[in-house]
Amino acid sequence: MAFDGTWKVDRNENYDKFMEKMGINMVKRKLAAHDNLKITITQTGNKMTVNESSTFRTIEIVFELGVDFVYSMADGTQLNGNWNMEGSKLVGKFKRMDNGKDLNTVREIVGDELVQVSCFQSLRSPRTWSEWEI
Repeated sequence: MAFDGTWKVDRNENYDKFMEKMGINMVKRKLAAHDNLKITITQTGNKMTVNESSTFRTIEIVFELGVDFVYSMADGTQLNGNWNMEGSKLVGKFKRMDNGKDLNTVREIVGDELVQVSCFQSLRSPRTWSEWEI
C-alpha cells in the first residue's frame, strides 16, 4: 500500500484559518501550529492503523475502510464517518458530532510526499507530509 510509512508534517497552508473556522480557540491553534505531528500508517487488507504522535498527544486509530467510526480530534471535537479508497486517494468523509457539519479530507501520495487536503465549510487547508524514518 502506498500510504504505508511514517510521515512528519513538513508544511501547512491556511491551517490557522482552517482551525479558526472549525471553532478552535486561539491558544489551541497556536499550540497546534507547533505540534510536530508524525503519523505512521499501516494497512492489512481493509484494516488501517494510523498512529499519531505529537508534542501534545499520542493516539492509535484503527478503522476498516468504508465502516463508520468515531474519532476525537486533539481539541476534543468528535467526528463520525469513514475513510475509503477512491482510486489512489484515501478519502475521509466525516460529520462533526456537535453540529453535524461536514469535514472532508483527501490523502494522496504526490512524488515522495503525503498530501492531505481538508475541507470544512468550503475552506481548504492543504497539509504536506514528508516521509520520515524512525
